[in-house]
Amino acid sequence: MERLTSPPRLMIVSDLDDTMVDHHNEPENLSLLRFNSLWEDAFRRDSLLVFSTGRTLPMYKKLRKERPLLTPDVIITSVGTEIAYGKSMVTDDTWVDIMNNKWDRRIVEEETSKFPELTLQRECDQRPNKVSFFIDKSKAKEVTKELYQRLEKRGLEIKIIFSGGKALDVLPKGGGKGQALAYLLNKLRAEGKLRVNTLVCGDSGNDTELFTVPNVYGVMVSNSQEELLEWYEENAKDNAKIIHASERCAGGILEALGHFKLGPNLSPRDVSGLLECKVDNVNPGHEVVKFFLFYERWRRGEVESCEAYIASLKASCHPGGVFVHPSGAEKSLRDTIDELKKYHGDKKDKKFRVWTDQVLATPTTPGTWIVKLDKWEQTGNERKCCITTVKFTSKEIGGLVWENVQQTWLEESEMKDDSTWII
Repeated sequence: MERLTSPPRLMIVSDLDDTMVDHHNEPENLSLLRFNSLWEDAFRRDSLLVFSTGRTLPMYKKLRKERPLLTPDVIITSVGTEIAYGKSMVTDDTWVDIMNNKWDRRIVEEETSKFPELTLQRECDQRPNKVSFFIDKSKAKEVTKELYQRLEKRGLEIKIIFSGGKALDVLPKGGGKGQALAYLLNKLRAEGKLRVNTLVCGDSGNDTELFTVPNVYGVMVSNSQEELLEWYEENAKDNAKIIHASERCAGGILEALGHFKLGPNLSPRDVSGLLECKVDNVNPGHEVVKFFLFYERWRRGEVESCEAYIASLKASCHPGGVFVHPSGAEKSLRDTIDELKKYHGDKKDKKFRVWTDQVLATPTTPGTWIVKLDKWEQTGNERKCCITTVKFTSKEIGGLVWENVQQTWLEESEMKDDSTWII
């Protein structure tokens, strides 16, 4: 949150599994990639992205390796019991202290062991302030009531959350996704950076608390589970700030952005003529997102192999522009664009996708910008990433000139043979 010096225009707080990430209908993650492009194009520079998940931190990291997730400004894990910030995922120690108040995991384990209805989840799903079980839906209400009473008698202040039709989590009373969000909002307020608008997004029972935080907009994606829809019918049916989207997962989030008029909701991925697409204001970040989307379509063979496209790209490059390949080799930027000709359609039917992450443009001198980003490519299950820096200057007649591009391998992506990496 420190990268913003003023109040964020928008804060999106989204669950991951079956909200941001579609595990059932999209092997190529199209709705997630649509969201990614819009966020980096229109929101990253002045807004905050928060993921709020029931996953533990290790399981969240595992999901990041499996799906094209953006890097959030804040990650709330383990059903709101852990908070971390930025790419380095720095732990919020104050929140840790709050979670440890009137909490004793040993007592929770002792009391829950007396319920044969509870089946302990995997070790990787357990955390210091979250004890997780599976339970038959028909027995959840009765067990929850009795377990509350037993733990209160032992001096603990706890919260029990049932979600997904089968999962039961025991947390400290101060935990939960809603409490974690309220804590973040108070933190922003104390820093003089209280957000303009907040949109919360979920699909299951452990997301319910998000919708109870005052003054937020909310979207239940179309594939929301029964327990969240029941809560909505009983508690929030007349709240015009909460909608049940008609689209699944991340598509429902885009739908909500438009419904509530919280900003642009047309993803660059939904624009056909990318190279002809113009923006009202000079936006170097938009140029980067637009170029790499075109690059994906070119290599998938989804745009015509047309000399005019190559000529247009070359015209936007400085005649002396340089591309520094991640191998360290330097070549002309215009020559690099020329080389694209022979790669047209080479990734057709190969599940090839490209996305950008952490696109941040910084003005250096008047009319000059440096854009930094992570540029990802995935073919099938293989993915790789380069840390990318682009220098832009403005044209006198409007528009931007690519002065140079420099790429270095993200440490985890370094390739033995990097000759297949184009730009």
